[in-house]
Amino acid sequence: MNALTEHIQQTSLVDTHEHMQPEQRYVDEGPDVLVDLFGNYVAADLISAGATQRAVDALLDSNNSDIEQRWAGVREAWQHCRHTGYGEATRSVARDVYGMDEISVAGIEAAAETNRQLRRPGERLRILRERGRLDHIQTDDMQWRCAPDASGPDFFLYDFSLRDFAVGVFDAQALEEETGIEVRDLASLDAGLEALYARYGPLAIAVKTQHAYDRTLLWRKRSRAEVSPVLARHLRGEALDVAERLCLGDWCLDRGAALAAEYNLPLKIHTGYYAGNNRMPVDFIKPGNVCALLAEHLDTRFVLMHSGWPYDAELAALAKHYANVWVDMCWAWSIDPHSNVDFLRRMIHSAPLNKIFAFGGDTAWPNAAVAYAQQARRGLARALQAEVEEGTFDEGEAMALATKLMSGNQYACFDVAGRRGALRAALATAR
Repeated sequence: MNALTEHIQQTSLVDTHEHMQPEQRYVDEGPDVLVDLFGNYVAADLISAGATQRAVDALLDSNNSDIEQRWAGVREAWQHCRHTGYGEATRSVARDVYGMDEISVAGIEAAAETNRQLRRPGERLRILRERGRLDHIQTDDMQWRCAPDASGPDFFLYDFSLRDFAVGVFDAQALEEETGIEVRDLASLDAGLEALYARYGPLAIAVKTQHAYDRTLLWRKRSRAEVSPVLARHLRGEALDVAERLCLGDWCLDRGAALAAEYNLPLKIHTGYYAGNNRMPVDFIKPGNVCALLAEHLDTRFVLMHSGWPYDAELAALAKHYANVWVDMCWAWSIDPHSNVDFLRRMIHSAPLNKIFAFGGDTAWPNAAVAYAQQARRGLARALQAEVEEGTFDEGEAMALATKLMSGNQYACFDVAGRRGALRAALATAR
C-alpha cells in the first residue's frame, strides 16, 4: 500500500447521505445476517438477474428462521451479480464482518452470534465511526423533524425533508399540527413553510428532496394566480392530475429553495438513477432539468446527488457553470464503481475542486454503509493514483486533494459546527 492509498484509508470521511435507521430500531428490529448482507441495493440486482420479487421478499424476511429456504430462491441470481458494485459491497460485509469468503447456508448460520453481538446499544455508532472511519453521517429519514439523536448527537445529523412539498402532495393537516398554522391559501401555506423552517432549520444539516422519483426534475416559475386554484383543490381533498401536482410542487420547491438560503441550509436534490426495478422514466432524472431552478436561486447552495449517473457529464457541466452547485458522489461508487473513477478524474479537469463531495452511502444499516465507504476509498485512490502517474499532481498534492474531497469541501459547504452546537443545546434543554 503506497502513501496515497494509506492516507485515503486512514483519513476521516464525511458521509453526506444515508437513510440510516435509528438506534432503537437497529437494536430491536435490526438486520439478521441475510438482511445485513442483502437488505440494501443488491436486492434490485438480484431481481434484474432473474430472481422473483417473491424470492427476494422471502430472503429479507427475518421472521423466517429457515435460512436454507430463504437463500435457495436467490442463490442462482447471486452468482450473476456478485461482481456488480452492489455485489462487491455485499461480499465485503460477508468477508469482513462475518468471515465468509463465500456466502453459504452454513456460513450464514454460523454468523448469527456475531450478528447478535453487533446489534447492541452503541454498536451502530461504533461500527460507523471506528470501522467506517466516518466523521459524521447526514441522514435523510424523510421527515421534517430534525431532533437531536441522543445515541450520537454530534455524529448523526439529519436532513429536513422537502419531498412532499416538491411533489405537490403535502399533508395540510400535519402541517397545521406541527406549526399551528391552518393552510387556507397560498399566504398561509407560505407561513406554514416558514414556521417549519424556523423550527427545524437551525437543527437540520440540509434540506433534501428526492422528488425525481415521482415527477420530473424539470422546474418552472409559477405565478400565484396559477397556483392558488390548484392549492384550493388540494385543500378540499380533490385528486390533482399530473399537471396540477407539478404546478403546486414547483411553487413549493421555489419557496423551499428560498427558505433554504435564509436558514443557511444546502438543498440536496436526487438526480439520476432510481433505486428498485422496472420504473425509471429517464426524462425525469437528468440533472440539466434543474437549470431554471439553479438560476432562480443563485443564493441557495444546491447539492446535486449520485453523480447524476448515467448523465454525469451534465452534472459536471452544471458544477462548472453555476457557482451555487456542488456535486455529491453519494451512492454512485456502488452503482458503477469504474465509471465513477473516470467521472472523478473528469471532474478534476473540468470543474473547480471545491465542488466535489466524495461519499455518501445511501444505506439503512451500518455494515452496508461501511462497505460502501470502503468502495469510495478504493475508487478515490484509483482515480488520484492515476493522476499522480500522469503527472497532474505529486503524491503530496494528491493526498491534500483527497482530504479536501473527503471532508474539507463538506465542512466548507455545510454548517457542521453550527448545527452540532444547536443540537447539543436542544438536547440539553430537553433533559
